[in-house]
Amino acid sequence: MDLQSGYPYSLIRNGLPYNYPWQEQDIRTHVAVIGGGISGALTAYALTKAGIPCVVADARTIGLGSTAASTSLLQYEIDTPLSELRMKAGISNANRAYELCAASIGELENTCKALHFPHFEKKHSLYLASYGKDVKKLSEEAEARLELGLKMDWWDAATIKAKMDFNAPAAIYSYTAAQTDAYMLTHALHQHNLKHGAQVFDRTAVTDIDFRPRSVVLTTSQGYRISARYLVIATGYEALQYLNIPLLKLTSTYVIASEPNHAVEQWYQDCLIWETKFPYLYMRITSDHRILVGGRDEPYYNPGRRDKLIHHKAKQLEKDFRKKFPGLRFHPEFKWTGTFGATADGLPFIGPFAPMPHTFFALGFGGNGITFAQIAANIITNLIQGKKDHDAAIFSFNRKIKS
Repeated sequence: MDLQSGYPYSLIRNGLPYNYPWQEQDIRTHVAVIGGGISGALTAYALTKAGIPCVVADARTIGLGSTAASTSLLQYEIDTPLSELRMKAGISNANRAYELCAASIGELENTCKALHFPHFEKKHSLYLASYGKDVKKLSEEAEARLELGLKMDWWDAATIKAKMDFNAPAAIYSYTAAQTDAYMLTHALHQHNLKHGAQVFDRTAVTDIDFRPRSVVLTTSQGYRISARYLVIATGYEALQYLNIPLLKLTSTYVIASEPNHAVEQWYQDCLIWETKFPYLYMRITSDHRILVGGRDEPYYNPGRRDKLIHHKAKQLEKDFRKKFPGLRFHPEFKWTGTFGATADGLPFIGPFAPMPHTFFALGFGGNGITFAQIAANIITNLIQGKKDHDAAIFSFNRKIKS
């Protein structure tokens, strides 16, 4: 699947920082990971830390799938608000999902520190009511978060005007958020894993999977084999080829990045910004003072149709930004699009899938792919070690989703 197009900012800025070989011989290992993006990299990192040998194989050059297109916002909020998720997944599961997402931000921070990875910044997050009719639901959401102990403030229209200098009827200002660079973090994780015994191959497509009584044997496009006790599939939306069940709806999102702008007086605390309407607009400021604006999502039909809209969507996003910050200089420099998927409850799918023995999926669908990838890495590593993980049921393929 063609997952992104255009000129993703991180890819343009950083290029191809490392080269990885393709597989040139048969290999035996304990865990094979298909997918070398952020999900596969975090899973391999967790496995390596636990002393579990693993091999990562990616059909592309490392990082050039959805990871390169990521805007790298780290938030505990998922696409389904907590108050709504409680109705779909149950109060206990919904609360725990939000707690895990919040905790994953701290885990990612610790990982970045351990790797001496510089592209991690703590942030706050502003969740705006797009319209007056959204205030009641947003108030219910604020109450649910306060019950859970999540640190936040309620902003009324006057507070928003005073702090942000634009108009909105209400907002939740959250204190737990961050931003990173998913593309470069993926490479940093792989480089660490390689030094600690993992193997990483790109341009190595898996063309066949043979499930045996106590192992899985992968055949690659080069004709070599990877024999493993367990398999982890971390290929994101391309994993649908293995599942053959309707799990999600594919969507195209669009992003623009400005030229550097050091004058952001109107932007309170450089917070992450998003809103209640769907599809929602989201914004953040990069470490080199560029403004990233994303949204204007469209149902995904095919790459050609998606890509033809890039220029038009970029113009719309620029207008969206100028409505919020008419006095702030904004000159778009890069524009791109990426494909992502949304599940019925907004939660990822993590763990075993009955028709595929010895196999675990790390599928961080939705707008919180990086934090979901961290959660998946923890759960899958525990399960491979034979440990019970009580959180696994929340994200399982067998979970019940109430409409």
